[in-house]
Amino acid sequence: MGELIPFPRPETEPAEREPLWREAVGRELREERHDVGRTLADVAEEAGVSTQYLSEVERGRKEPSSEVLQAVAGALGLRLVDLTTRVARRLTEVRGPVCLAA
Repeated sequence: MGELIPFPRPETEPAEREPLWREAVGRELREERHDVGRTLADVAEEAGVSTQYLSEVERGRKEPSSEVLQAVAGALGLRLVDLTTRVARRLTEVRGPVCLAA
């Protein structure tokens, strides 16, 4: 058998991964919920979704429908267009191309 050759390590750190749309949306929703002093359970109940589902949306693990986004945003006192604008603004701060789908 041949000699094992170690895999070369990059000399520089890889660029930070750009957030996905669902991650940026989740982060924005969580920050808004904290800013207005609401609990996860309170917002989930008002939006008509489970606490677990809202938690997964906030962590960027679920890709919510526009209806769910509208309900959650509304429970936080936001219009869907306000949420979308905030997320788009946040993503434009990221260097490189913007990934809008998973």
